[in-house]
Amino acid sequence: MEDRINRDFIRDIVKEDLASGKHESITTRFPPEPNGYLHIGHAASICLNFGIAEENDSATCNLRFDDTNPSKENTEFVEAIKEDIKWLGFNWDEREYFASDYFEKLYGFAVTLIEKGKAYVDSQNQEEIRENRGTLTHPGNDSPYRSRSVQENIALLKEMRAGKHEPGSHVLRAKIDMSSPNLNMRDPVMYRILDTPHHRTGNTWPIYPMYDFAHGLSDSIEEVTHSLCTMEYEDHRPLYDWFINELKVFKSRQIEFGKIFLSHTILSKRNLTKLVENNLVTGWNDPRMPTISGMRRLGYSAHSIREFCQRVSITRRWNTAEIELLEHCLREDLNKKAHRALAVLKPLKLVIENYPENQVEYLEASNNPQDDSSGIRKIPFSRELYIEQDDFMETPPKRFFRLTPGREVRLRYGYFITCKEVIKDPVTNDIMEIRCTYDPDTRGGNAPDGRKVKSTIHWVSANHAIDAEVRLYERLCLDPEPDISDGKNLESVLNPNSLEVINSAKLEPSLKESTSGNPIQFERLGYFCLDSEDSKDKDNLVFNRTVSLRDSWAKTQSSN
Repeated sequence: MEDRINRDFIRDIVKEDLASGKHESITTRFPPEPNGYLHIGHAASICLNFGIAEENDSATCNLRFDDTNPSKENTEFVEAIKEDIKWLGFNWDEREYFASDYFEKLYGFAVTLIEKGKAYVDSQNQEEIRENRGTLTHPGNDSPYRSRSVQENIALLKEMRAGKHEPGSHVLRAKIDMSSPNLNMRDPVMYRILDTPHHRTGNTWPIYPMYDFAHGLSDSIEEVTHSLCTMEYEDHRPLYDWFINELKVFKSRQIEFGKIFLSHTILSKRNLTKLVENNLVTGWNDPRMPTISGMRRLGYSAHSIREFCQRVSITRRWNTAEIELLEHCLREDLNKKAHRALAVLKPLKLVIENYPENQVEYLEASNNPQDDSSGIRKIPFSRELYIEQDDFMETPPKRFFRLTPGREVRLRYGYFITCKEVIKDPVTNDIMEIRCTYDPDTRGGNAPDGRKVKSTIHWVSANHAIDAEVRLYERLCLDPEPDISDGKNLESVLNPNSLEVINSAKLEPSLKESTSGNPIQFERLGYFCLDSEDSKDKDNLVFNRTVSLRDSWAKTQSSN
């Protein structure tokens, strides 16, 4: 595990910087914008930044919220982000910061740049600024306000801060180079006027720094040694360096790495926001969402997400991982942790005619065959059972080995049974009940005479079963690249069958004591968990299917 963690190029740089004495200690930071919930793509950055701090004794990682856009940010997102990071197993101790902590200092930096003749107040409107910016092949045009005096610029900026000007009437821009081939260097906006209260500072500030101005300088203020960004910020690095060099403050080393995408998964925050706002999901923590909170509610473990991030690793290129790998990491973890249980999702009544009517016996079953310490449980067995509808066919096709008239099968942990009769509704002709006999000498699933059966089916005792709602979740997106536009609209990439709700599931009675956060394997059906939102009491049990038992990724790898 440790060898795999330490192989990416960023961790190599960190180790070299420590070994050479360039840095005595390392500081990284995870800098989310609190304008949405974290998703699986963010998990890679979390594991990278906090992981480096965990792996090096002389390293720390700050949690900093880049909260410079109050129109899209709120406290709910801040708290959700903190909860997700803690759940993944990381902590930041006392190193919790906000860009808004630095608003006064950033304003002072802006004044310094004006005094140096490196910034000016522009009174063009937004459209004029856009038109004069130029294109990739044509240089931009200087603003007619670019030559304002230092005194006029400082006076206007003070008036902007005092709330004396309307939004859109002025912005503060850096004075760099309107002909630069890098569009980010063409006099970028540093401050704009917003008539929007901030979730932390309220109405104290009517002007707010732009992300590109605040981000690199916040790293500088915190003396972040290694500022780790995704590749789209590579073209922004010259601008961050320009601010740092002009202000002569601490300079972080920015290192870019490729984003990690996931097949069949929407990771665009804009699209995720649309899913929530358009009620295409029930919220940010809908179990179909790729948000960490949604995945947690679905039943993902923190270990499986961290393991996935380690296996994908960090490279300089953008990387699209197969969702099957993520599901494989999940199954590997849940197979070791999940207690087993019997559950029948679509029940069909089965009566054992030669079993004593009022008799109940308790069969022993392992809680987890992968964990000897998990112990055993007792499952009630009686004359009347429920089995899955799909485990019986009156007229079966070839290679159907489960229960049919005249065939003998094994009941999981129980006995051999043989179907003798099918009871149907006289009106609809639907199968209402099947009647069987059992061999009392096959308790535990073995015949003394050595005869074999081709199928084992699961069941629950009808008189002891508890009722539950079960939600069968499938992938939210059938399209392998749902975030790519090329004419796609959001609803067209969604799976219309991403959720099936079963209201009449029958479960073994031990599941009455299920608690949120503890995985369960419904034998033969998949891994499930108690829904953390909708199972607030024992009389309202709702289970979510986390993932099926079949592992296509492992099968693919074994055949390669």
